[in-house]
Amino acid sequence: MTDGRLKRSLTPTLLWGLGVGYVISGMYFGWNLGLEKGGTLGMALATFLVMVLYTCFSFSYAELACAIPKAGGAYDYAERAFKKDIGFITGLAQIIEFVFAPPAIAIAIGAYFNLAFPQVPILPAAMTVYVIFAGLNLYGVKAAANFELIVTILAVGELLLFSTLTLPHFSFSNFTQNPFPNGWSGAFAALPFAIWFFLGIEGVANVAEETIHPQKDILRGFGWALITLVILCILVFVAAIGIGGWETIVYDANGNSSDSPLPLALGRIFSADHLFYKLLIGIGLFGLIASFHGLLLASGRATFEFGKIGNAPKFLGRVHPRFQTPANALIFNSILGILILCTGKTAEIIIISVFGALTLYIFSMLAVLQLRKKSPDMNRPFRVPLYPYTPIVALVLAFICLIALCYNNRLLAIIYFSILLFFFLIFKLFKK
Repeated sequence: MTDGRLKRSLTPTLLWGLGVGYVISGMYFGWNLGLEKGGTLGMALATFLVMVLYTCFSFSYAELACAIPKAGGAYDYAERAFKKDIGFITGLAQIIEFVFAPPAIAIAIGAYFNLAFPQVPILPAAMTVYVIFAGLNLYGVKAAANFELIVTILAVGELLLFSTLTLPHFSFSNFTQNPFPNGWSGAFAALPFAIWFFLGIEGVANVAEETIHPQKDILRGFGWALITLVILCILVFVAAIGIGGWETIVYDANGNSSDSPLPLALGRIFSADHLFYKLLIGIGLFGLIASFHGLLLASGRATFEFGKIGNAPKFLGRVHPRFQTPANALIFNSILGILILCTGKTAEIIIISVFGALTLYIFSMLAVLQLRKKSPDMNRPFRVPLYPYTPIVALVLAFICLIALCYNNRLLAIIYFSILLFFFLIFKLFKK
């Protein structure tokens, strides 16, 4: 087929693999930087708040994804509820989330490679990863999703092995050491890193057009992925901190913030040449690759939809005639990602991505409420439980997180909202 449509080939199992794969790198790195802000207790409070947010959000978002199974995801929902201006802002926020998250993960992949092979520089390794996985995504969604499923299963197994090895060495005194160093302000400052634990699960909705039975399978993908991620989050949080305290997985031997907290934790039990340590580094790469590859896939679909409907240059909305994949969008996003990762600022890249995610969450929950009023007879194969309380709780928590993010990262907030304003003005001029 060369009619501009994406190929339907995804099953519930592949959707679970994508849902967990999008997110699982958050268990391997990034979250530990929140400990520097909030300590064990502050990060735990932030993580609990975020778990409630994502539980309410995922079920609410599943209602939208099942009712409107389009590759544009949040853009299509907001556009249907609030017309084109709000749709554009929501879609742009989604693209920012999905374009900024992969570079942060690529930097971590480079750092893990550097641990295993010190002669391999971090930046070239990260760039090479972009080239390889952009090519795999370009080749075909089923091949990409099957690969994602395999590396996700390996990554989940590795986290379970890590927990099995470290929990016997858990110390409550280490876990509670300096638990609340910056008080409540530290807990709020830790929020973006708690969100990183789960950021990206909404990408399941962006492959709805490529799902064999989207109206029933999308919900299964969201539900089982969320349950898996909550369990892994709790295990990793308790096991990693309980070995030697939170400082030992935030700072490396030189006192610098680290992008590899799990090797730091395991290094307190095993030497660097021990089989289990090497296994963690080797299979740990699969967890990072799963999220990098999955988010690259989701970002391609989001940018593709923007080009397809004319909110971005039309060439981004073209489907490859042979592979039936959004090739131009994938290549464009990869070039942007390589430029972003060259900054080397992991924490700042994560925060910009979280800004995009929270904007998406807020407008998506508003869309759930608006469409229930505007289109009560819309076909909804799944309806969110406890409506309207579930989307309202997600909306309020997302708004609280956004305020905290702006307060603690004012310069990055100015940069993020300036990007939104700049492209919105271009959009308005172009549409006129």
